[in-house]
Amino acid sequence: MSTNQSFRQLETFIRDQMRMSHIYQPVMLQVLLEKGGAASTEDVAKALLSYDRSQVEYYEIRTKNMVGKVLTQNGVIEPIKDGRRIVGYKLSVGDLSAQEIARLRDLCQQRLAAYIDQHGDGIWGHRGIADGYVPGSVRYEVLKRAKHRCELCGAHEAQAALHVDHIIPRAKGGSDELSNFQALCITCNTNKRDRDDTDFRGILDSYTLREDGCLFCEIDTDRIIAENELCYAIRDGFPVTPMHTLVIPKRHVADYFDLYQPELNAIQAMLSEQRTLLMQADPQITGFNVGINSGAEAGQTIFHVHVHLIPRRKGDIADPRGGVRGVIPEKQKY
Repeated sequence: MSTNQSFRQLETFIRDQMRMSHIYQPVMLQVLLEKGGAASTEDVAKALLSYDRSQVEYYEIRTKNMVGKVLTQNGVIEPIKDGRRIVGYKLSVGDLSAQEIARLRDLCQQRLAAYIDQHGDGIWGHRGIADGYVPGSVRYEVLKRAKHRCELCGAHEAQAALHVDHIIPRAKGGSDELSNFQALCITCNTNKRDRDDTDFRGILDSYTLREDGCLFCEIDTDRIIAENELCYAIRDGFPVTPMHTLVIPKRHVADYFDLYQPELNAIQAMLSEQRTLLMQADPQITGFNVGINSGAEAGQTIFHVHVHLIPRRKGDIADPRGGVRGVIPEKQKY
């Protein structure tokens, strides 16, 4: 086979035949090409690591919660903030000369080399394969069971890197049985640490809760005009204005204040989506009332959370001032 033929075959494979189930194949080929056709497994692993956002997030959390906090407390560095969120750090000392910078970097390297020489591979023992490796088959089953969501906060894999980890840590006698694993996003798993054996899987199961006889748990599917994973929308059966819409969580839950954060996120997304669609369908809509009845004294009659999205049009009532304050008519205008 000639060199040109080999080139054309590889070009065709990369362009037309390579199946992109993940980033791994093009990254490995890039490394091999950059290294003259051959590379060590360590070279490939380092390249893959550079694309792994979960590892970056892992060390971002440690930067803020550990080393950044310690150096800040010692007055060595200061946080850079965007609002209340820490986005970086800066040295407290300024105007260092090039010679001073070189001297300080050399001191850091000396301290680093001495520590590594003393502790060796034990530095990374908490992340070693023997201590934390999860077989791919176990990871697949746990993520499938969790529907690719964090079993604590509900974050989807597209929103945060998901870890599959022990419920009862090995350090506390936990087994490697499938029943002792759960899926947590990187933030929840990092905050949990290996001293906590809380089992969050029941939260995931509760998303499937339905109640016999509940109007919204047994809604006629023909009435559903839109849905996402955690909520759906219908037109109100007794509309206040034309196209009055209800957004309803799929889980049976009576009180708005008992909704999980992922459900609140899903409902907000649905409200925004329906607002856009309603305004496109009827250009006369110029405003909305968004309302929730929480409790019998607040007027709730169906004890399954539902959020009212009520389109408003100019002239639909003589004086709309006060809006939702009209739940107590004599208090609507002020």
